[in-house]
Amino acid sequence: MKKALITGANKGIGFETAKQLLENGYFVFIGSRNYENGKLAVQKLNEVGFKNVEAIQLDVTDMTSILSAKQVIKSKTETLDVLINNAGINGGFPQTALEASAETFQKVMDTNLYGVIRVTQTFMDLLRKSNQPRIVNVSSSGCSLTLHCDPNWKYYSHRQHYTRHPKQQ
Repeated sequence: MKKALITGANKGIGFETAKQLLENGYFVFIGSRNYENGKLAVQKLNEVGFKNVEAIQLDVTDMTSILSAKQVIKSKTETLDVLINNAGINGGFPQTALEASAETFQKVMDTNLYGVIRVTQTFMDLLRKSNQPRIVNVSSSGCSLTLHCDPNWKYYSHRQHYTRHPKQQ
């Protein structure tokens, strides 16, 4: 049975991804910053018949949490076939250098960039043992170049706000 770890999997896209992997015969580790929320997600999946799923406390901004999660997973399997880096925050909108605090940018980068790096590096040895390892990095529409160029996109005006010279605002 193939095994997957999904960060931020207790709700939204991560939860739905877990459900679809379970439907395809995977064992899924539900990474959740809040362990209780992860257990609730597992309970919901159990209630609809999925049993090959386990909650793992995993905060991508905390190296101790990541290492602890790895130890738990490593005690159950030698191989990880799929790592889905799904945990993320938006930090609020709009985020302009003139209006958002440096702390907001730091928190977003710590979760969305450095968290991915921490988790990926930590789990590489388990992924390398898979015959067909996969790493999937999930992002929001906020990173879509296509949407940023579409004047009909609901956040297009934010993009315009970012690209105008301060004297033109």
